[in-house]
Amino acid sequence: MAREQVGQAKFQVPGGQATPAPPVGTSLGRYGVNLGQFVQQFNDKTREFNGMPIPVVVTVYNDRTFEFVCKSPPAAALLKKAAGLAKGSGTPNTKKVGKVSRDQIDDICNQKMADLNARDLDHARRMIEGTARSMGLEVTE
Repeated sequence: MAREQVGQAKFQVPGGQATPAPPVGTSLGRYGVNLGQFVQQFNDKTREFNGMPIPVVVTVYNDRTFEFVCKSPPAAALLKKAAGLAKGSGTPNTKKVGKVSRDQIDDICNQKMADLNARDLDHARRMIEGTARSMGLEVTE
């Protein structure tokens, strides 16, 4: 008998630090998934991200098995890490809180290219630069 997809859940969890508490428990508990098994597999797969938020898409089947796909961390989290900031600016148009270089933006683009809706590296660079500006970061050459 073929496995039939019962549902799909999307959420963000800190890499390597997932627990059965929300958002994992509330998203997957309704499907009857073994939360301990998911948490262990997710933490093993994302240990190198060490607390950075990781978007994950979990597909649940009728026999209570699951598959999950981890996406790349959000651009804002990668920019904060590159600039060494705890958070972005509350008023990004007037108050700049840090700087990122073109090389750092290119590294972020290469890391996120699979998850971005961009046709080439230049287009991806402009998307990441826009995110940086909206966070109050200055892009330097």
